[in-house]
Amino acid sequence: MKLSEGVEWGLHCASVLAGLPPGATLPTRSLAELHGLSETYLSKHLQALTNARIIESVPGPRGGYRLMRSPEEITLLEIVEAIDGREPLFRCTEIRQRGPLARGPQAYRRPCGIHVAMARAEQAWREALHSQTLADIVAHYVQDVDLQQRQRQEQWVAGRMRRASWQP
Repeated sequence: MKLSEGVEWGLHCASVLAGLPPGATLPTRSLAELHGLSETYLSKHLQALTNARIIESVPGPRGGYRLMRSPEEITLLEIVEAIDGREPLFRCTEIRQRGPLARGPQAYRRPCGIHVAMARAEQAWREALHSQTLADIVAHYVQDVDLQQRQRQEQWVAGRMRRASWQP
């Protein structure tokens, strides 16, 4: 299984937005610059997060992006699905019913054992991501990154954030 790099980008951007004060936004350009990413490509993923109602785009010269809900209410699964979609990770094409030894459909009454195992693994993976929130990621960042580096990021973000002219 391989998630797109957009998932990583979306998780990092949402984590940064989680630290903004109420009413503040960050423009795409700043989010891209902070992470060393292409602004054009990043905006595609930010749009996907907007469409999923995880973040919102505030228009205008003082606009940018901000979370739509609290970090405690946003699961990692929501972000992954917003970026990469909800399609199953494994698709069983029933190859056991092909080839020279294949039998008729009546011989395959039970689901393929491989299909069952993969579906079970995917369900566990989705449940694990659903049980973790953006707030969990932010808390891990606070514990894992040294104070000086956190302060550097906070100052950098503060110098680029915008105060939207309206608040929800």
